[in-house]
Amino acid sequence: MTSHTFHAVAFIENLSLKELATSFPEAKRTPRELWYTTPAGGTVFVYPFGAVVFHNTPPADRERQMERLHAARPGLTLGSQESFAVREEPGARTDVRDGTLVVDKLSFEGASVVAMTMAQSGEMEYYERIVEQMFSRTDRLVERLEKAGRAPFATRELHRFIGTAIGTRNEVLSILHLLDKPDAIWDDYTADRIYHELRTEFDLADRYTALELKLRSVQEALELVLDMTRDSRLVLLEASIVLLIVIEIALTFIRH
Repeated sequence: MTSHTFHAVAFIENLSLKELATSFPEAKRTPRELWYTTPAGGTVFVYPFGAVVFHNTPPADRERQMERLHAARPGLTLGSQESFAVREEPGARTDVRDGTLVVDKLSFEGASVVAMTMAQSGEMEYYERIVEQMFSRTDRLVERLEKAGRAPFATRELHRFIGTAIGTRNEVLSILHLLDKPDAIWDDYTADRIYHELRTEFDLADRYTALELKLRSVQEALELVLDMTRDSRLVLLEASIVLLIVIEIALTFIRH
């Protein structure tokens, strides 16, 4: 039996593969990823949505490769990390057992599918935290609305919050292609099985759906509160106009 270790690191920022290619001349680049082999024999996969996955890369070597990445792309902010194990068992059916992926033989295509799926999961985890914070903030806003019985008069913060919600939703929608099937699975049956097993193991489809539903809920709630705030301001404006008319009429009578 042969064991493989994968370690995924997700950053908040995106990564430009084209720009990174100049700092990693040994790397091979495709539209979906950039990958290369380290001197210690490990493989590094870099993805444009801000994730890096190390395959069979010892901790010291990982540290060196991370230093190279930070030098090439300063200012990266860590989002999440996770590790996963794969075990080769000759004749075994591709399956996840006790949190470990078991395969008959792990090809490069299979390893690239494991790496991409882990990268997707790590990036999803970052967005899940962001969206959960926004969801909690919206709940507090709605709770204050329920207690006060009226919407807040100021709209600037609401506008900013709505802008943030829309921006985050657009970011999540922009990574929809992450859930597309990797190119490697079309010519490799084992890679195809790996993709389906890990997609289920990491629950990617359901997590993405939950993200989209929460973001839509946040946006709709904020737009409703904003409409109520605008209505309140409109009522106040109309009342002010009526008051001015009344004052004008009263002044007219006083003058005469």
